[in-house]
Amino acid sequence: MKPANKPIIQMKKNLIITAILSFVVTASQAQSNIPSPKPAFWDDVQTIKKYDAMFAPPKNPVLFVGSSSIRKWDDAQWTFAEYNALNRGIGGAVTNNIIYYLNDIVFKYQPKQLVIYVGENDLVDAKVPANADSVYNRTLKLYGLIRAKMPSLPIIYIGMKPSPSRTKIMPDEIAFNQKIKDFFAKEQNVVFVDVYPLMLDNGKLRPELYVGDKLHMTKLGYDIWEKAIRPYLIK
Repeated sequence: MKPANKPIIQMKKNLIITAILSFVVTASQAQSNIPSPKPAFWDDVQTIKKYDAMFAPPKNPVLFVGSSSIRKWDDAQWTFAEYNALNRGIGGAVTNNIIYYLNDIVFKYQPKQLVIYVGENDLVDAKVPANADSVYNRTLKLYGLIRAKMPSLPIIYIGMKPSPSRTKIMPDEIAFNQKIKDFFAKEQNVVFVDVYPLMLDNGKLRPELYVGDKLHMTKLGYDIWEKAIRPYLIK
C-alpha cells in the first residue's frame, strides 16, 4: 500500500475548514441582518432604532430629517413640542444617505409633515463630487421616492445655508436653491424655505450665527430657522 499523500490531505482539510468558517460567518451576518460591508451611517441608524425601542416615538410627528444642521438642532423637539416634533437627523449625511435610509428614518414614523435639510454636504463630498445640477437631481430622486410612498405628505424643504467655512461652494448653493425653488413652486403640498438671505447682513456673512467650526449654527442661527419655518408647520 502506498503511503498517503499528507500535503494533499492537509490541503483538503484546510479547504473544508475555510468553507465551514465562511458558512458560519455568512449565516451569522444573515441572521443579524448586517450587510457587509456596512453602508455609511449604519451604526447611527441602529442607534436610532435602539432608542425607539426604549422610548416610543410620538405617533404621526412633524418629522425633521437631514444632515448635521438638523441633527444638531438639539432642542427642536422641545421648540416645536406643540407640533409633536421628532428629530431624526444624521450628522454628515448626504442626500443619497437619506435616500438609502428612508424606510428607517422617515416612512416608519408615518409623519404628518416632513421637514428636510440636506444637500450641503454633497457639495464638499470628496468621494462623490457634486455640483448644483447633480445635487438637484439627487433631490428630485429623494422627493420622488417620498411622493411615491406618501403622495400628499406636507413637506418643508429648507434651502442651503451660507456657511463661513464653505465660501467656495456658495455659487453652487445659490444655483441649487434657485433650481429647487423653481421646481417646488410647481408642486403641491411642499414649501421651499429660503434661509440663505435671512442669514446674511447686506450680503455679508454673520459670524455670530455659527459656532467655532464656522459651519454649524448657534442658537441665533436656529432662531432664524425657527422663525422661517414655524408659519408652515401643522398641528
